Amino acid sequence: MVDSSKPDSQNNFLVAIDRDGSQFGLAYMDLVTGDFYVTGLLDFTMVCGEVRNLKAREVVLGYDLSEEEEQTLSRQMNLVLSYEKEGFEDLHLLDSRLADVEQAASSKLLQYVHRTQMRELNHLKPVIRYEIKDFLQMDYATKASLDLVENARSGKKQGSLFWLLDETKTAMGMRLLRSWIHRPLIDKERIIQRQEVVQVFLDHFFERSDLTDSLKGVYDIERLASRVSFGKTNPKDLLQLATTLSSVPRIRAILEGMEQLALAYLIEQLDGIPELESLISAAIAPEAPHVITEGGIIRTGFDETLDKYRRVLREGTSWIAEIEAKERENSGISTLKIDYNKKDGYYFHVTNSQLGNVPAHFFRKATLKNSERFGTEELARIEGDMLEAREKSANLEYEIFMRIREEVGKYIQRLQALAQGIATVDVLQSLAVVAETQHLIRPEFGDDSQIDIQKGRHAVVEKVMGAQTYIPNTIQMAEDTSIQLITGPNMSGKSTYMRQLAMTAVMAQLGSYVPAESAHLPIFDAIFTRIGAADDLVSGQSTFMVEMMEANNAISHATKNSLILFDELGRGTATYDGMALAQSIIEYIHEHIGAKTLFATHYHELTSLESSLQHLVNVHVATLEQDGQVTFLHKIEPGPADKSYGIHVAKIAGLPADLLARADKILTQLESQGQESPVPMRQTSAVTEQISLFDTPEENPILAELSKLDVYNMTPMQAMNVLVELKQKL
Repeated sequence: MVDSSKPDSQNNFLVAIDRDGSQFGLAYMDLVTGDFYVTGLLDFTMVCGEVRNLKAREVVLGYDLSEEEEQTLSRQMNLVLSYEKEGFEDLHLLDSRLADVEQAASSKLLQYVHRTQMRELNHLKPVIRYEIKDFLQMDYATKASLDLVENARSGKKQGSLFWLLDETKTAMGMRLLRSWIHRPLIDKERIIQRQEVVQVFLDHFFERSDLTDSLKGVYDIERLASRVSFGKTNPKDLLQLATTLSSVPRIRAILEGMEQLALAYLIEQLDGIPELESLISAAIAPEAPHVITEGGIIRTGFDETLDKYRRVLREGTSWIAEIEAKERENSGISTLKIDYNKKDGYYFHVTNSQLGNVPAHFFRKATLKNSERFGTEELARIEGDMLEAREKSANLEYEIFMRIREEVGKYIQRLQALAQGIATVDVLQSLAVVAETQHLIRPEFGDDSQIDIQKGRHAVVEKVMGAQTYIPNTIQMAEDTSIQLITGPNMSGKSTYMRQLAMTAVMAQLGSYVPAESAHLPIFDAIFTRIGAADDLVSGQSTFMVEMMEANNAISHATKNSLILFDELGRGTATYDGMALAQSIIEYIHEHIGAKTLFATHYHELTSLESSLQHLVNVHVATLEQDGQVTFLHKIEPGPADKSYGIHVAKIAGLPADLLARADKILTQLESQGQESPVPMRQTSAVTEQISLFDTPEENPILAELSKLDVYNMTPMQAMNVLVELKQKL
């Protein structure tokens, strides 16, 4: 049972960072689910990226970080910083095989948690060490640009890959799916293992439907286990736990009924702990209140002594009714009745008009304005028996409940293992549902670097737009092709085409099926992107600086097994500078890295590089010109684009007709002056020269200004002012 709007469906991680020279240890845990992880990182940039990925709000530090690093965490990343000098050595939770810096981060995190929580933390799981390189590596900027877990523009789940893939039925499944999206696999065998389960679920529609219904009866076991550990469990929690445990045999039976070897490892994880389910079901009353001191918690028949006290209470109520009837008849007071309040206990209520008929054995307990309250020895004796039984019953119920809660605490580790098993089943059935409803296919992985995606789609964009309006694109890169240079008009689909490949790779490597008619992919070790540009106002870094930093990150860390996406790299500076940098980056990737790269550019002059770079091919976004009208076809075709169609895009944006006519005239004049061409590829000969970044050749100033215009982010008035300025310079 899950509500995506609730925080229970998300992890809340507390992070600790320690440093040993140039090495960093990063540990994190979710205090509610008990998850506990640690890794070693090589530089502070990687540390910041991992913290951003975890969406942590608080970081525990030793005293080893520099002042600049601490300011980055507190000011730029808005994190609360706490400090812990010593570590807490827990042999049960820590691993002696951890590196020193990893051990330090883990133990300081444990020390901080024990110091601040001041309660039992039996639900914490032993620390799991992981390495970034064991998963598909993506930094925070890449995940944001691909809208993996939330839409970068809205900050919401809708419009993200997570939104597309989430057909989970449990909070545990939802958390695990988010984790899988954050960390796709690079182990081919593990990916195929997930694919095979998805295929089984696709092949067994009716069984999958039964499975989905059964999962709807599953509560959040991890959080229930943490409440047990924290001593906060109430009867409702235990009833939810029993309901969940009672669903496990049904889930297991459904999986076993499919008789598929691919499901064996999942079935093994589904330990329903029948003895615990029996205990809770036998002990806790179905309508038990939330407050454990009010009574009514324990089922009748569970404890003989408790049943005796309850019998006294039931019989006492009957005795009181009998006394009331007897005294009413003997006294002749027709309105005589017995009431109760905490101050006076049980009493006979007599109005002033009937005081003359009060029997002699009645004794006064209280006098009111219009009536008086009386008692009798018989009523007092029964009341005493009932009060004693009520008090003893409440105390005994509390003791029994506490014993049951303590017994449940012995099963925390088994409950956590069961939670992991159910979550895995839930995620895989979710992937099967999405594969069916979104018409996805099973991708194949080759041992080579070839990419062949026939009629691929960007799954999220397609779901938003609707399948009828989305135009698929084939992506093919032979083993000896490392770079696609993409040209074509803005707004024509270049960025979507690039994201489509990255999204398909992420989906494939987390075990999902992908949107295409067929897909053959390598297994990437990392994805690097520079898609879109926005000034980093917090850190004071300009668009161009961010571009260069992200380009450097890719160039520094990418391997031949990586995927690089660069969109309009270099447009944040002057024309010659930008083109020179773009060309040199392309050459560097081509000669030194060999990663599969999609490089979209507005520098059409770079298309001639195809003749000198044997592993680079040109592709472009097709357009249709007819009767003076231009239609963007959103189809990628071989070869370079012949035009940029910038003025046509300005027309789509709604700029005035006379302004557009003037721009067209200026463009014709500029084109008649000739266009720049990229310099030849750098040779080993010392006499070959390239454009210097510090000795820019003279260029037409109007052409330079025009080429830097960002038409799509300009208002009509801004465009008009620019054209007026250009006209004055002619």
